[in-house]
Amino acid sequence: MAQQSTLDVIVSLAKRRGFVFQSSEIYGGLNGCWDYGPLGVELLKNLKEEWWKAMTYRDDIEGVDASILMHPRVWEASGHVANFTDPMIDNKQSKGRYRADTLIEDYIAKLEKNGKTQKAQHVAARLAAAREPEDFYNIIVEEEITDPVSGTKDWTPVRYFNLMFKTFVGPVEDTNSVVYLRPETAQGIFVNFKNVMESSRQKVPFGIAQIGKAFRNEINTKYFLFRTREFEQMEMQYFIKPGTEGEQFERWREERLQWFLNLGMKRESLRLKPHDKLAHYAAAAADIEFMFPFGWGEVEGIHSRTDFDLSNHEKFSGKKLEYIDTVTKERFVPYVIETSVGASRSFMAFLCNAYDVEKVKNAANEEGGAGEGEERTVLRFHPRLAPVKAAVFPLVKKDGMPEFADKLYRDLQKSFKVDYDESGAVGRRYRRQDEIGTPFCLTVDGDSLTDNTVTVRHRDSMQQERINADAVKEYIWKALL
Repeated sequence: MAQQSTLDVIVSLAKRRGFVFQSSEIYGGLNGCWDYGPLGVELLKNLKEEWWKAMTYRDDIEGVDASILMHPRVWEASGHVANFTDPMIDNKQSKGRYRADTLIEDYIAKLEKNGKTQKAQHVAARLAAAREPEDFYNIIVEEEITDPVSGTKDWTPVRYFNLMFKTFVGPVEDTNSVVYLRPETAQGIFVNFKNVMESSRQKVPFGIAQIGKAFRNEINTKYFLFRTREFEQMEMQYFIKPGTEGEQFERWREERLQWFLNLGMKRESLRLKPHDKLAHYAAAAADIEFMFPFGWGEVEGIHSRTDFDLSNHEKFSGKKLEYIDTVTKERFVPYVIETSVGASRSFMAFLCNAYDVEKVKNAANEEGGAGEGEERTVLRFHPRLAPVKAAVFPLVKKDGMPEFADKLYRDLQKSFKVDYDESGAVGRRYRRQDEIGTPFCLTVDGDSLTDNTVTVRHRDSMQQERINADAVKEYIWKALL
């Protein structure tokens, strides 16, 4: 299956089965905004819970939930007002608007694909050195890069575009009431550094974690959930003593990669990529990238931010944000190691990682489902991420089986998100659960009424086993460890 069509199929499945819907779809949709459906909210909730447990169920990291609206000086101190910009260019024929650096990156990728490695390296070096709008424009013109829609080379000059959404506080809309929707969650952590440290009695090194919405007025949104204007971030800032940043950067880079692997990501679908071009605040940076259907894309960034943030907030606020070692009496502004993962992008990555279409090799006991050699679609989520943990089926709608199944379903529902399905052949019901990633299907049949057992059917292997109905809850709990 072609790469783009694979993404199209996943997007179609996501809508059809209730993972993700286009925002405001009945009005034609709003570009770059998405709604999470019944299964989507469960998958996203499970993903965020796994991150939260990994980050805060420990001694050295605390949690916060900062306001989306913050004092506008925060964004001056952070550099967002001056530096949070993308180079924008328009095509006069198609009226298309693009990020100039993305156009050049796509052109470099085409050169590499066509075996023009030396040429690609030359253009990549020019892009890495580009700073001013005319730098990007010159590359586009001199390389004769064409518009993806019209195929023309009729470009406007490049200009910088700030990505922050503006709004106003209070009844008067003037420059004195301007605030911004936060473009990242990190600054809410930095301005609360001292509050958290003192209230929790933490000592450096320690971290502060947060999950929350962020907003960026992207020039172009693309690839489903990969680049959107409203998204969720899961960020942790780890405050350290200057001089230890090298070892801490390596530590967190490896720890965060392992988190994805522990939740079922294929190792060959992940890579660590150092940054060739560093942000204004960073001394070192690396991305964890996932192989999406469209190619490699970032899901998490690990950055060594030095003391840029706390020092700037000290300067702009006039408040001391230093740490005092109570033993050595040493004073210093902590350095920071940041781990920043997109909850929305990770959602998409785990969805793509789980998606599989396979030929059925053993159709035994799959009555009414795909036969031997036919295809089935399955989402192979790690059980902890799966939106629905189990589905309960009565084999037929008579002889007391629905009543037995309903009792089991109601009992499991107190502990897990579970489904109940009595419609159609059992094999068809299996296929419906495969397609949403349910790890276990529990079938109640005539023997259940006499020996209190049920059939457990496993999603990935399609193998079946018989267990006591009273042991089902513990069986599922063990799978979630």
